[in-house]
Amino acid sequence: MDDAAVLKKKGYILGNTLGESSFAKVKSAYSERLKINVAVKITDRRKVPNEFLEKFLPRELEILSTVNHCSIIKIYEIFETAGKVYIVMELGVQGDLLEFIKSNRGLPEEVACRMFRQLCCAVKYCHDLDVVHRDLKCDNILLDKDMNVKLSDFGFSKRCFRDANGKILPSETFCGSAAYAAPEVIQGIPYHPKVYDMWSLGVILYVMVSGFMPYDDSNVKRMLRLQKEHRILFPEFLSLECKDLIFHMLQPDVSHRLRVEEVLNHPWVQGKHLKPFKLRD
Repeated sequence: MDDAAVLKKKGYILGNTLGESSFAKVKSAYSERLKINVAVKITDRRKVPNEFLEKFLPRELEILSTVNHCSIIKIYEIFETAGKVYIVMELGVQGDLLEFIKSNRGLPEEVACRMFRQLCCAVKYCHDLDVVHRDLKCDNILLDKDMNVKLSDFGFSKRCFRDANGKILPSETFCGSAAYAAPEVIQGIPYHPKVYDMWSLGVILYVMVSGFMPYDDSNVKRMLRLQKEHRILFPEFLSLECKDLIFHMLQPDVSHRLRVEEVLNHPWVQGKHLKPFKLRD
């Protein structure tokens, strides 16, 4: 049975392809039960490596079935056939954050602040549950009709393990994209997964307010050297508060990198100095 027939049997009318990755494709569909358009992530078990099938996919399904937060993409249903896994989820009708940033050539700090606060609240919710995302990037952040942030794609997520003293055990798997990866991850050093997420958040914020990446990943060796030297080139128009926050998130010393609670309490995220601003049409 093809995807359209499988989904029809479940009450969904298949639509267009929204995106594709190495292991999965995402299609739009109409839910006859919910009377709304949804997105369906379809993973073909026959095309994915065994490690993904045995380790990453079960983690993703388990975590998606338990998380529930207004800034995390809502999951309506998960079902499987002999060869495929279907995840039916909320549709990000305004597309992803990366495209939104590109179309606006970077976001005003007032707009970025509201979206970034929502994203940090979603990450804090996950971290409080000892869940780490490990693939935070602008492409994995969707926007609803009211331009609210919806964190998605938990394909590299996992639950943290703790030792007898309650200390989180380090992760060793390289996850995510090099451009958003922390220096300790690029170097292959066992890393604290929550602290890794914080580096990626810092990269996301930099992209939001500047319109470009803080580091060029076309030369990873050079990028790593600049990261370890804590060299960040900021656009002149950024506020001091915004620069300060990014500087302390893109901190190569993991013991001094800001945690999510500290980010949420930062003056820039609190928005006390920001004035209301509307995006141009």
